[in-house]
Amino acid sequence: MTTPPIVSNPEQVECVVIGAGVVGLAVARALALAGREVLVLEAANAIGTGTSSRNSEVIHAGIYYTPGSLKARLCVQGKQALYAYCAERGIGHRRCGKLLVAAHLDQLAQLQGIVEKGRHNGVDDLVMLSQTEAQAMEPALRCEGAVFSPSTGIVDSHALMISLQGDLENAGGMVVLNSALERAVGVPGGVQLFTQDGTCLQANMVVNAAGLHAPAVAARLQGLAAHHVPQAYFAKGNYFTLAGRAPFSHLIYPVPQAAGLGVHLTLDLGGQAKFGPDVQWVESADDLVVDPARGDAFYAEVRQYWPELADGALIPGYAGIRPKIHAPDAPACDFLIQGPATHGVAGWVNLFGIESPGLTSALALGDYVVAQLAAIK
Repeated sequence: MTTPPIVSNPEQVECVVIGAGVVGLAVARALALAGREVLVLEAANAIGTGTSSRNSEVIHAGIYYTPGSLKARLCVQGKQALYAYCAERGIGHRRCGKLLVAAHLDQLAQLQGIVEKGRHNGVDDLVMLSQTEAQAMEPALRCEGAVFSPSTGIVDSHALMISLQGDLENAGGMVVLNSALERAVGVPGGVQLFTQDGTCLQANMVVNAAGLHAPAVAARLQGLAAHHVPQAYFAKGNYFTLAGRAPFSHLIYPVPQAAGLGVHLTLDLGGQAKFGPDVQWVESADDLVVDPARGDAFYAEVRQYWPELADGALIPGYAGIRPKIHAPDAPACDFLIQGPATHGVAGWVNLFGIESPGLTSALALGDYVVAQLAAIK
C-alpha cells in the first residue's frame, strides 16, 4: 500500500469529529463548549440517519452492565445528565419507568441478580415486586414477579440531536454533510483527512464516532496498526408496531438474552407501542428490511408476558443495527474508547462498539472524550 500524499498547506481545524449521530454530536458539542474549534464530518445527507434514529429511544437506568465497565459508569452518569438536559431544553421525554418481568418461576433468581448488579452500578431505586404487585401496576401483564425501574424513560432522539447540533453551532462548531472520509494520515502536529470530494483538512485531534462504520473509518488511517481495528459485526434488531393502543403505561422487558434485552414493549411519547428488537446477525449494515415472517416469533415471545396479544396485531415497523465488535458466539464487549496511548497515532480517538446504552450515555461520552483530549494543544 502506498502512503497517501501529504498536502503542504491544508485547511487547518483544531478538532474533527467523524459521524453526526447522537454520540458524535454530543462529543462535538462537549469539545466546542470546552473552547475547541470543531468540525463534524458526516457521510450522509442528514444527521442521525444510522443507529441513532433506529432504536427504542429508551433512557436506560444502567442495570445490566458489568460493574465498573464504561457501559455501567457512562450509562448512569449519562442518564442523569440527559434527564437534566431534556428538562432544561424542553426536549420531549418521559420518566415512565420499566417493569423487568420473570415469565417463569426459574427466572426469579435472575431478577434478584439483576437488582444486585444494578446496585453495584449505582442504580439504587430498583424495587422487587411480587406477581400481585406487578399486576396491580399493569393488569394486562402476566408474570411470576418483576423488578420496577422508576428511572427508565423515553426520549425524542431526533429532537435531542437537533438540540446538540444547535449547541455545537452556537459555540462556533459546524456539521458538514455528504463528507465521507476517504483516507487519513498522521503528520507532525496532527492528522490530515481527505474526504471523497477531494477536500483536505489538517486537525490537531480527530474523534472517530462513526458508529457502525467506525472500524472501517479507522482502517482508512495510514499508520494505525491493523490489530487495533476490531472486526465489525452487525446484530440487526427488527421492530413491530402494535395496531391499536396497548394497555400498558410502563415499558415491559423480559429477562435479558445473550445479544440483546429480549423482545420488549416500549412506548413512544404519543403512547404508541412497539415491540423489539430481536437479534438477527447479518452481513451488512444496510440490511434494514423487516421480514414480516419474523413476526411469528414475536407473538410467541410477547405472549409470555402479554397473553392477550391478538392475532394480526403486529405490523412490521423498522429495523436498526447494533454496532457489535464481538462475534455472535462471544461474550458482549464493553465500549472500546481507544486513544493515542493505545494505538500510537497522535490526536486520534476511536469510539468502537458504541451500541446500547449509547444514546443514554451520549452526554457522558462527550465529557469522557473531552477529558481524554484535554492535554492536546
